[in-house]
Amino acid sequence: MPIYALGDQVPDIDESAYVHPDAVIIGSVMVGPQSSVWPGAILRGDDGEIRVGARTSIQDGSVLHTTPHLPTIVGNDCVVGHIVHLEGCTVEDGTLIGNGSIVLHQAVIRTGAIVAANTVVLNNTEVPSGALAVGSPAVIKPGKARAELIAGAVSSYVARSVRFREQLRRID
Repeated sequence: MPIYALGDQVPDIDESAYVHPDAVIIGSVMVGPQSSVWPGAILRGDDGEIRVGARTSIQDGSVLHTTPHLPTIVGNDCVVGHIVHLEGCTVEDGTLIGNGSIVLHQAVIRTGAIVAANTVVLNNTEVPSGALAVGSPAVIKPGKARAELIAGAVSSYVARSVRFREQLRRID
């Protein structure tokens, strides 16, 4: 798997995390215990820091980046779906960011919120705890997130990472 230091910026990946061989991690990136980074995902901590908490999945094709002044922080027990772009934002614990979504600078996705597939959360937007953000730009629907959906997806990806660590093998 391509994991790169950039000068003195060195990734810190917990030994229990799963990073797929086709994911790319560069620079100031921290990946927590039992988290997973899937094929084609790129975590590029060149300008600033990226922190991914415990039991969080960063799924296929997602891009996490930073700015010199804004880290990108993803909490514990989060699901970052396929082809998601996160930059200079905060995603608190127990959230789900749906496939194809974009979350931009200084946006905050609060605990237990869901950003629906293909949603664009613009700069400085806050999605409250338990809310659902839908559309482009995001429209906030308070109290519409489903916690059981998030918990099921988290446990699915923790189990999937164990399976991949044990069973994935290249055959070409």
